[in-house]
Amino acid sequence: MRIKLGALLLMLLLSGCDDSASVEKGFAGLGGEAATFTPVVPGRVFSFPADHGPHDGFRIEWWYVTANLKDDQGREFGVQWTLFRSALKAAPEVAGWANQTIWLGHAAVTSATVHHAAERYARGGVEQAGVSVQPFNGWIDDWRFSGQGGDGLADLQLSARDKLFSYQLRLTSTRPPVLQGDKGFSQKSEQGQASYYYSQPFFQASGTLEIDGMTYQVSGPAWLDREWSSQPLTANQSGWDWFSLHLDSGEQVMLYRMRQKNGEPYLTGTWIDAQGQTQLLHAADIRLTPLDTATVAGRSMPVRWSINIPTKHLDITINALNPNAWMDLRIPYWEGPVRLSGSHGGQGYLEMTGY
Repeated sequence: MRIKLGALLLMLLLSGCDDSASVEKGFAGLGGEAATFTPVVPGRVFSFPADHGPHDGFRIEWWYVTANLKDDQGREFGVQWTLFRSALKAAPEVAGWANQTIWLGHAAVTSATVHHAAERYARGGVEQAGVSVQPFNGWIDDWRFSGQGGDGLADLQLSARDKLFSYQLRLTSTRPPVLQGDKGFSQKSEQGQASYYYSQPFFQASGTLEIDGMTYQVSGPAWLDREWSSQPLTANQSGWDWFSLHLDSGEQVMLYRMRQKNGEPYLTGTWIDAQGQTQLLHAADIRLTPLDTATVAGRSMPVRWSINIPTKHLDITINALNPNAWMDLRIPYWEGPVRLSGSHGGQGYLEMTGY
């Protein structure tokens, strides 16, 4: 899933403007009632490229890219680029300062020894941030995720820059997007909270990455998550652990574990075969176990995991490339690249919140 941290931060920022965003109502207010916003219900028919753009009426939305990259010497890196949209009111966008939308950007780079992260904020309606389609263009300040033609997400440029890092990547894919959950209806709790959720897990990325003054030519697989909702959590859910995995076999896996203040975590995911066909994974299909922890920013974080999906003959161990991949932002969280070993090789990304 992608209940991403920008959504969390945005809801905290908005808590002074809207009682429904109170942080007591679930993790970061994401479990707060959203009666005036559009509900997420099963049976939506997705339409591309239109659904690559913003969705009026929903409270929370994001465009989230992660990439597992290597240079010609085999050195490993991770890149994150995220744009979040949060609506103060369930109303169509308007131009100018009367606009009721807040935008947030996160960008990060990770190596085995270094992790840098940055954030940007913007108000809607004044062209400082936004998303358009045909051609696709997402931006906040000079951070961009944009295409040149009308082919949706087939060929895109991704860029971000901060004091200690920058990257310029080209992302290409000939595959259509993949619907997560039940035909794009992604349930987050037993009580029925949900989002609309699709991914493009078949991107191939290449370009340049600069960290601390050193420039690298890099390439590797990338993953885009698109998700929107109005109330994606319950008041009882305290955080989540999210995995996106590129298997060397050509298959992909998405898993998430929604931790609860009381009771067992809500666990689900999607198996994506090499042809892009999906299968919804339920809690009974998945054995997800933290193995080892590291102390990161004064917190105990599970940076080594066991993942077993018996029906798919998957039995792997996940290790963080850099255990200190801490996003030291207004709302801190852990996100970074991971390595796979065991029945399958590969790489992926892990996000952990609420620790």
